[in-house]
Amino acid sequence: MLGIDPGLTRCGVGVVDVQRDRTAALVHVGVVRSPVDATVAERLAIIARGIREVLAAHTPDVVAVERVFAQQNRSTVMGTAQAAGVALLLAAEAGLPTATHTPSEVKAAITGYGSADKLQVQTMVARVLRLDELPRPADAADALALALCHAWRGGPAPTAATADALTPAQRAWAAAERRTRGAVAR
Repeated sequence: MLGIDPGLTRCGVGVVDVQRDRTAALVHVGVVRSPVDATVAERLAIIARGIREVLAAHTPDVVAVERVFAQQNRSTVMGTAQAAGVALLLAAEAGLPTATHTPSEVKAAITGYGSADKLQVQTMVARVLRLDELPRPADAADALALALCHAWRGGPAPTAATADALTPAQRAWAAAERRTRGAVAR
């Protein structure tokens, strides 16, 4: 599972291996950086090259990308959207399924709170992946959080046998999913 936190200056990439019981292990984490003084086309090419390298080295089975949302700064939104487009294109070219998730979806899945701050996300990602240190920079942690969010949302619902292996945020998310499914079925 590859998560991508798109951006023109820093594009976070994180690969995790998630088991059926929702336990996860870190495979790769990094940031593709492009110089701010390069043209947009050059920056997108650098990002594309970095994502291609991750795809080739780790052969993920799915790619999750942060969904671009409205911001005050148009140039930031445009750069983020362009980098997200590159990521989605490369996944499609590789024949991989893709998904997009909003920042609040990811935060809710990882921390149990859709308005969590960067430190809370980093802390929970480190806990879930059993890391000795917080993943840095925040773009890298966000990429890992995206991958985990998608894996947990796309994976099977936990059973009573696996509930003890889940983090508090995973248990809260699973309970909310069961409530949502129950409300839809009625």
